[in-house]
Amino acid sequence: MYRNKIYIIIIITVSLFASSIAAKEVSKTGTTAGKFLSIGVGPRANAMGGAFSSISNDASAMYWNPGGLALLNQPQVFISYTKMFADLNVDYLGIVIPMGEAGVFGVNVTALAMGDMKVTTEDYPDGTGETFSAGSYAFGLSYGKHITDDFLFGVNIKYIREDISNSSASGFGIDIGTIFNTPFYGIRFSSSISNYGSKMQMEGDDLLIRHDANPNAAGNNGNVDAYYSTDQYELPLKLQIGISRDFTFLEDNRFTIAIDGIHPNDNDQYVNVGGELMLLNDMFFLRGGYKSLFLKDSEESLTLGVGINYNKMEFFSIAVDYAFQQYKHLGDTHSFGILLRF
Repeated sequence: MYRNKIYIIIIITVSLFASSIAAKEVSKTGTTAGKFLSIGVGPRANAMGGAFSSISNDASAMYWNPGGLALLNQPQVFISYTKMFADLNVDYLGIVIPMGEAGVFGVNVTALAMGDMKVTTEDYPDGTGETFSAGSYAFGLSYGKHITDDFLFGVNIKYIREDISNSSASGFGIDIGTIFNTPFYGIRFSSSISNYGSKMQMEGDDLLIRHDANPNAAGNNGNVDAYYSTDQYELPLKLQIGISRDFTFLEDNRFTIAIDGIHPNDNDQYVNVGGELMLLNDMFFLRGGYKSLFLKDSEESLTLGVGINYNKMEFFSIAVDYAFQQYKHLGDTHSFGILLRF
């Protein structure tokens, strides 16, 4: 009993610390950099409405809650692809290697890519014949470990970069997460904070201009090279608190329900809910959820998905997942993922 109280005190302390950081500086909607970091990765989590922080038990835990890495006892390779609106694609690669008592280590890459775009000007509104590209990237190193049998802790440190034409912005961020298997009816409790780090500022040759420092003075150099100074923007900081519970029925079947409350620094609070039905002894999965409950003017809503897990091969097992996400105005998105366990 005393040990359980210690766990609860630790979790509450971490939660309050994370909450104080998240509430330190609240920005308006649309005023954070690196917004691609808020796009959920992995069809399993996306199909469950993003309510995944307390059940993160695969390589995508490096995004959702790095504390979940401590649950992994096999090397994993995870690849996901999300086809979004406006020719945007979000790709994610995660590799996880358990190292016994030392903990679990992982590396991950997130990339938001888009096709080349035409350069247009006032004189050439249909294009000058030139093109430019843009993209957003994050490269992370993760670590997770059991602090006790029931308390898991993890961290993900990442380098973030956004490019557009000949200009770019970069910064560093950190994700910290915990999962606690409570003694109350099999309920899991999670706390995570994502994207706490440096501000990002756009710099580059596209901001180079010719400037006359004093146009009213005669004889001075009116063609001095100068750069526009851009504002610095916070990362999309997010505090996420989750609970979940498994329900077993007919011996080989399981139903998991999860609820996550999210407090971002660039929007109001909202809730994600999701469920996963496991059938045929961990072989077939049906998933569903709803994103951004109680958020005014929310764009996201219903999520659905399926998954197949085949573990009859000698040297590795494979899971293939799909998720559908409904948007009110932007068009629906589709996620695909492959998880290899060795």
